[in-house]
Order: sequence, then structure tokens, then C-alpha cells
Amino acid sequence: MGVRRPAISAFFPAFNDGGTIGSLVVTTLKTLAEVSDDYEVVVVENGSSDYTVEVLEELAQQYEHFRYYAHREPLGYGGALRVGFARCTKELIFYTDGDAQYDPREIKLLLAALTDEVEVVNGWKIDRSDPLHRIIIGRVYHHIVKFMFGFKLRDVDCDFRLIRRHVLDTIELESDSGTICLELVKKLQDAGYRFAEVPVHHYHRSYGKSQFFNFPRLWRTGVQLIELWWKLVWRREHMRR
Repeated sequence: MGVRRPAISAFFPAFNDGGTIGSLVVTTLKTLAEVSDDYEVVVVENGSSDYTVEVLEELAQQYEHFRYYAHREPLGYGGALRVGFARCTKELIFYTDGDAQYDPREIKLLLAALTDEVEVVNGWKIDRSDPLHRIIIGRVYHHIVKFMFGFKLRDVDCDFRLIRRHVLDTIELESDSGTICLELVKKLQDAGYRFAEVPVHHYHRSYGKSQFFNFPRLWRTGVQLIELWWKLVWRREHMRR
């Protein structure tokens, strides 16, 4: 009898990713077919104003293991993640962003690190392929949140993750914004789940622009960080006393 191959859901939130989502989905489908007999690719489209929905419609007509959910009104990044996690049906859930700054073929690296003792495999960027200002802001952000929340991961900001589904079923995610990634990692870490980390490549954005790196959004993120810290760190510490 051969080794049982895992059932995998791959999920991508997509917002104005028309130029990248097609190749991302196709490459992921081909990769999953190599490692699994039971797989699916799910996209949650998040109120795009470009041609993302048209690309998704064509993909759905061509690939039986693919489906998507389109929303007229933006859900927020956190809202899209929560919907996507709920729509995934397999025992393992992989997710990354729809802008294709990561190579989905490196899912194989995550799978190799998923031993019986590990519930979550997190990528860490070998080298960040972004403009200098984004790299600087990203490093400052990383150190701030690592200090605020007590994160143990090498790269909290790397959204290239493989998670056992039963783990997600034990926590409740609430954030609608990009702070959901911090909430996710913090709640999994506090619940005692075991992480593995693997190096992955990070590529230059070939289409569209970041929704995070603008000053109004950075300000809102700062406010949301404080709110999240209040809920997940300060309040919990004082409730234990």
C-alpha cells in the first residue's frame, strides 16, 4: 500500500489581481495534482474594479477543481480570509495572496515540513523583492508586532502558510483588516499549536499595487494594531490576575 497523499485546499484572496490570479491558479492546480489526489483551489474575490472576475469566470469553466466567490462590495482583507477559510473543505489549508509574489510550487516545501508533530508551516522570505521604502517599513512593522505580541516566528509578515484544518476550527477570527494575520498567528501560538518554518522566495509585484503601503492605511493599521493588542495581550494578561 502506498503512502496516503493529503487532501489540500489552496485559497487566495484577490483584489484587483487580474494580471496575476490566472497564472497563480493554474500553477497551483498543477502543483497540487502532483502531491494530492483530493484537492481544490478557491479564490475569494474582494470587490475588484479591474478584470479579476472575468479571469475567474474563465478559469471556473475550464478547471473542475477550481471555484471562486465574487463580492461586489469589498470585504476587507480579513473578511476575505475568513470567508476563504470557511469555504475550504480539505484537511489541509494553504493560503497566500493573489498578487503572485510567492511561488505556489513551493507548497511542496511546506508539505515536506508538515510532520506529525507540526500543525502549522509558515514560510519566511529569503529576500524581500519590494521597493526600498516597503522593505524598511516592513522591517519596522515586523519588529514592532514581534515585541507587542510576543511572536516567536522568524517572519510573521509572510503570508505563505499551510495549516491543518482542525486547528482553524478551534479558534475564532474576528479581524476584517490585514491585522487578521497577526490575530491568526497569535491565537494559534497561544493555543499551543506547533509551528515549522521554511525559507521561500519572494518576487517583485508584476501587476497592480499594494493596498497596504499608503499613509492613510498605515495609520488605520496602527489603530487596529493597538485594538488587537488590547484584546489579545493586555486584557488576557489582566484577566489572569
